[in-house]
Amino acid sequence: MLNRLVAVAPMLDWTDRHDRYFLRLISPSVLLYSEMVTTGAILYGDRDRFLRFHPAEYPVALQLGGSDPHALAECAKIAEAYGYAEINLNVGCPSDRVQSGQFGACLMATPALVADCVASMRSAVKIPVTVKSRIGIDDLDSYEHLTNFIQVVAKAGCDTFIVHARKAWLTGLSPKENRDIPPLRYDIVHRLKADFPHLTIIINGGLKTIADIEQQLQVVNGVMIGREAYQNPYLLAEIEQRFFNSAYRKPTRYTIVEQMIPYITDELDSGRAYLSNITRHLFGLFQGECGAKQWRRYLSEHAPKRPADAHVVRQALIAVEKIRTTLQEAGC
Repeated sequence: MLNRLVAVAPMLDWTDRHDRYFLRLISPSVLLYSEMVTTGAILYGDRDRFLRFHPAEYPVALQLGGSDPHALAECAKIAEAYGYAEINLNVGCPSDRVQSGQFGACLMATPALVADCVASMRSAVKIPVTVKSRIGIDDLDSYEHLTNFIQVVAKAGCDTFIVHARKAWLTGLSPKENRDIPPLRYDIVHRLKADFPHLTIIINGGLKTIADIEQQLQVVNGVMIGREAYQNPYLLAEIEQRFFNSAYRKPTRYTIVEQMIPYITDELDSGRAYLSNITRHLFGLFQGECGAKQWRRYLSEHAPKRPADAHVVRQALIAVEKIRTTLQEAGC
């Protein structure tokens, strides 16, 4: 059974395979999710590009975007063969592009269709099938509508729901605004858990600290961290130690970078990536530390140049060390 106590959210353009490899170096135990991948990309695109992942990333869950039960079932089978540990259906993304494809948050208006999608995928694979949703959309934001959605989809065999504790406005707000403007309603998700004690309820939205996580775990089964895990990835080391393994010895940020070097070299030598594809995910590693600005600046200026290699990352570390030494000598 997957440990869903703490997970890193699926984030488009962020939680790609490079980022997941990096995050796994920091925390061996958190559950990692892919970016959302559409059924069309898998069935008609470069399948390997969208689905391959390094064995070191495991366990990884794949988030699928789609609303055709048969296409989703086929993609679920393909993903299971690739080694994914879970299939998650996106019922939370509010973007116009996603809505035009009739999937994402707009599916909250059609719980029977979501149930059909879940049932179809569950019949096709042995790995868990889960749903990530909002607490409501537009004017369909009553608690009664939400509980009806949960009941209908649960009857189709979904026993795990990841709930972003904000509603989504499908008209009038951008995807970015939908991450901040609708107020967080943790109480709604807490009420869900109380009313559906037999279901696994994971809460998502605005969680940033160990204290936040501890507070939520008193009520729900698990938490999902989003932007904070990307912008301050070293938080995952604290999470690993606090929630998974008290004997875990947090690696230093320098050690994590050194462990990334062989991966970076292999990816570049094989032609699978450019350096900047990987280093953009490392910007937040020194968040809140002396030298964080120098680290970000050096990587952003030098990694996009061709033919940049892992030497750039080592030089960025030197830039961090220089500023730290200067500050220490100044008595800071």
